Amino acid sequence: MAEKLVQDGRRARGDATRRVVLSSATDLASVEGLDGLTIGRLAGSSGHSKSSIATLFGSKEALQLATIAAAREIFIDRIITPAREEPRGLPRLVALLRGAMAYSRDRVFPGGCFFAATAADVDSKPGAVSDAVRAASTDWYNYIEAQVRFAADAGELAIDEVGAEVLAFHLIALYEESNSRSLLMDDDRPYVLAAAAMTERLIAAGAARDLVVALEK
Repeated sequence: MAEKLVQDGRRARGDATRRVVLSSATDLASVEGLDGLTIGRLAGSSGHSKSSIATLFGSKEALQLATIAAAREIFIDRIITPAREEPRGLPRLVALLRGAMAYSRDRVFPGGCFFAATAADVDSKPGAVSDAVRAASTDWYNYIEAQVRFAADAGELAIDEVGAEVLAFHLIALYEESNSRSLLMDDDRPYVLAAAAMTERLIAAGAARDLVVALEK
């Protein structure tokens, strides 16, 4: 019994250390990229020793993959999960877009959108780390497009299959530009412009104004 309590205590301490280290890692990677995420650099920012971080993760690649997974969980918790309270289609699409801009604007990560920041770091490189970033981004793009298609099927948008793909592309591009320009200019105005442009684009695609006006609130 005593041995089990000791093991449980060690596991709990290890889990707590892992959470603290990954919190520092996601923040660091959002600013400096995944290439800048080394065990030595993280030791300085997290307050934990190199040896303890190396014991937890084993290698730089394992650390990078764990950091991506942690950032993905935060992205889901902040954007996807709340939006799922809305019916799929246009209401959920609006909730997703609002949630994404709030997540960027509120600087959940100091470098803005974690995946926008890290995609630029790994987009032309092969390997497991690039694959993980690509998979997370692809899931997000596909989820937005799925809501556009649900909205079209429900008669909330007057677009065909090609139009749905193009509209999803435009909406994602507006979000990503608002994230990038806000960081560059240190200004929230890009989110206001993006929300207005998204609203106009959805109305042009057949959405009722009262269903999309929440984007600008």
